[in-house]
Parts: sequence; structure tokens; C-alpha cells
Amino acid sequence: MMYFSRLKTYAILGACLIGLLLCIPNAMKAPASWLPWRTVHLGLDLQGGSYLLLEVDMKAVLKERLDSLMDGVRQALRPGAIFYQTLEARPDQNQIFLRLRDPSKTASAVTALKSLISIDNNSGTPDLTLLSNDDGTITLTLSPVALHARATGAVQQSIEIVRRRIDETGVVDPQIAQQGEGRIVVQLPGIGDPDRIKRLIGKTAHMTFRLVDESANANGNGPAPPGVDFLPEQDRPGSKIAVRKRIDVDGADLTDARAGTDSQTGEWVVNFTFNSAGARRFADISTANVNHRFAIVLDDKVISAPVIRSAITGGRGQISGSFTAASANDLSTLLRAGALPAPLTVIEERSVGPELGADSIKAGAISLAVGFVLVIAFMGVFYGLFGWFANLALVVNLVLMLAIMSLLEATLSLPGMAGILLTLGMAVDANILINERIREEQKLGRPPLQALEHGFNRAFRTIFDSNATAFLAHVMLFAFGSGPVKGFAVTITLGIATSMFTSWMLTRLLVARWYVANKPKLLPV
Repeated sequence: MMYFSRLKTYAILGACLIGLLLCIPNAMKAPASWLPWRTVHLGLDLQGGSYLLLEVDMKAVLKERLDSLMDGVRQALRPGAIFYQTLEARPDQNQIFLRLRDPSKTASAVTALKSLISIDNNSGTPDLTLLSNDDGTITLTLSPVALHARATGAVQQSIEIVRRRIDETGVVDPQIAQQGEGRIVVQLPGIGDPDRIKRLIGKTAHMTFRLVDESANANGNGPAPPGVDFLPEQDRPGSKIAVRKRIDVDGADLTDARAGTDSQTGEWVVNFTFNSAGARRFADISTANVNHRFAIVLDDKVISAPVIRSAITGGRGQISGSFTAASANDLSTLLRAGALPAPLTVIEERSVGPELGADSIKAGAISLAVGFVLVIAFMGVFYGLFGWFANLALVVNLVLMLAIMSLLEATLSLPGMAGILLTLGMAVDANILINERIREEQKLGRPPLQALEHGFNRAFRTIFDSNATAFLAHVMLFAFGSGPVKGFAVTITLGIATSMFTSWMLTRLLVARWYVANKPKLLPV
């Protein structure tokens, strides 16, 4: 138990040295840009920043589902030449209402519409309830299970897209999590002015490409003709363009979008690339509509409506307009991240100033320092030389914790600092168990070497059991917790691993080397 080969000794000391080297980036700036300089990031409560609470517009999610269902109804009835006189969405009842021109075709219509019903994979229930009457009226009602599943999917998709958009801006370690059923919490450490982030997050960014109806006058009086929308131009307030409702190419087919400058005019533009399906569709539309205008629509606003001069077959295009460098980069970021399934509304916003962060850091540092000094004093007074061995292992334990957090580029928050302090106590517990066990073995009359071996061996079982249960508990905290709870759990789990190493390996190595050098007849415990 007390024998350490050279290889084992060098491995333990090497791990401690590597830990010290990994801590250095937290104390100084990188001397060269090519060095992998990983540091611990400070959380919102320490560094300051912005806190946003967003809400997914569930009404828009329902509207989109009902609109999609109405399109499905039209397509399902078209092959059988089943005509209707009324087709409308009723959002307050979560249903589509249909009245046929010929009530005798009700059975045929019901048969055709059954193809729209699908089975929910989780619950095994149909997502639609279809009811018909003899007078030719049919209702399709969305089931609560289907609505809940769609709402949950919209929130999860929104979280992923928000994360992509924020990552594109370079914000370090943002915290994005779901709160309740339809809300998203976004914490942005180090961001004092979140206006640009809010603009990026709030835009739905649903881009479509549609042909312009050149026969309609969008700026005249009267409603839009059937199949046409009068959409405002982004760069010309008060001006509208008649755009066909039919989507010729969907922005979901975009694979990349990058800001750049036009080689001829020098203006900022956004260059985009389609996937194979989008490129094929784009080529077909541009080939069939040379010398006609093709509108690029983003969130029901026309960004640009250029004239197609020739067929575009390469799957690449360019969006031009009154862009600045910032707006071109923002638009390319939105397009790369994808469109939100529903609009997001900022319902709460808080900015944490750096003064609060400095006070928090100071208070946390003081508590850590006081706790550390008290622990060291206790161990030195009650256990003598072996207590100081434990104190050295405690310092190495802190170094290793910081090293692993730096390697993972973890975020340190106030709960994380509390976790570090708690880890110190847990590490000391292990050394106390070892020293007390050695003291008992010596009182039983065992020789020093046997007392050391029995003390470490028997204390290890207790240490392992207690740390294993604590480790599992904090893994559950990490798995099911969020935000500060996760930060606390990460710190504790790392501390358990490093304290096991330092108390069982490093302390034992120090004691073994001391024993070999001194051969004492009585242990100084």
C-alpha cells in the first residue's frame, strides 16, 4: 500500500504539474494567438451582463398549424373534384370548418380527409378529430396532445435557433434554457447593451422567394387580388409591392449565407447558397421568368425585388439593398441559423452592472480565503505534520479543480464558488478520516508502517462510499437542474474527483516518502 514505483510517482507529480500549467491562462493573457489559451469564464452574477426572458407566441404556432391544415384540405379534395363553399380556420376552437357545395359528397370528402390524420408517436392517439354532418359540414379539430407536442417542439426548436444566432455573434458561454412551457431564459455574460442581440433573437427570419405580380397596383386603393399579397418594402417606407402568395423557393433550402461587397458597386450584399433541391427549383423559376421581377421576402417585408436578367443555375444568389456592414452580417447570421417556428417576445429584461459583479467576486473571494485559512489552521493544529501534508494536498486540489474547469472553459458563478468552498470541506473530511484511522491503529499498538497501511486501507472504503453517493447525487442535480444548479453540480462533481486523487494518491505519496526518509518509531499524528 505504501510502495510507490518511480513511474507511479512521476505520474502523480506530472498530473499536479499539468494542472498548474493549465491554471496559468487565468492569470495572464495569451503570449501568442496560436496557443490554446483556455480560461474559466465568469457567469452573469460575477461578470455582469444581460438577462432576457422570451416567450414563444403560441398563437402563431397554432395559426401556422391551421394554415398548413387548410392547405392539406385543399390538396386532399382537389383530385376528387370535391368543391366547397366555406373553408375557414377557427383558432378559438382549434379547428378547421368546411362546408361542401354538394352534401352528397360528404362521405367521399371524409375518406379523402382521413389521409391528413396521423398518429402521435408518444401517446398513440390521432392528432385530428374528424366530424361530419348530413348537411355537408365537416370539422377537423386538433387534439390537445397534438397541440402540446407541437408547442413543445416549437420551444425546443426556438432554443436551438436562438443558441445558433447568439453563437454567431461571438458571445462567450451564453446560458439558454427553457422556463415553464413556453418561455426561454437567455443569460449573456459580459453583454451590457443587448439591443443587437434582441434584434437578432426577435426576428422570425422566415425568408421566401416569390414572383412579383406586375399587373397589380400595390400602392393603389382597394384590396389585393386573389392569390396576391401587398407587402411593404423594407428600404422604402410607405411603398408596397404586389407579391404572389405562392412560395416559389423557401428559405429553408438555404445552406449558407455570408456578408460581402459587390465587386462592381462596392455596396454591402448578402451572398447565399441553396441545397440541391433549392438550386433546382431556383433554376426552374429563373429560367421560366426571365425579365420578370423576383421578390426576396423576409418576415413579410420585401428586401429586394430584382429583375431576372438570365437563368440562375448555379444555386447561388445575392441579396442587395441599403445594407451596412452590420446589417449585412446580421441578416447572414439570421439566414444561417434558420427561421424561428414562431415569433419571440421579450417579456423581461435585466442588465447586471459590473459593479455588482465586482462586489460578488470580492465577497466570494473573501469567503473562500477565510474558509481556506480556517481549514488549514485546523488541520495543522490537530494533526501536526500529517495535517500539513493534507493542507498541501488541499492546495493541489484547488489547482486541479481550476485546471479542469479551465480546460472545459466552464462558467464560474456564485453557486459554483459555493461549490468550491463545499469541496474544500469534503476534501478535508477525507484527510481527517485517514488521520483518525492512522491514530487509532497506532493506539492499538501496531508498528508505524502497519498503522499507515491499515489506516489508509480502511479509511479508503469509507471515503469511496461517501464520495460515490455524493457524486451520484450531484450527477442527478446536473441532469435535471438548470442554470445555477448545474454550475453548482459541476463544481462539486469535479471537486469529488480531484479530492479522491489528492487524498488517496498525493497524500499517501507524501506520507510514504516521508516515512522512507525518516523511519520513525512513532507517527506524529
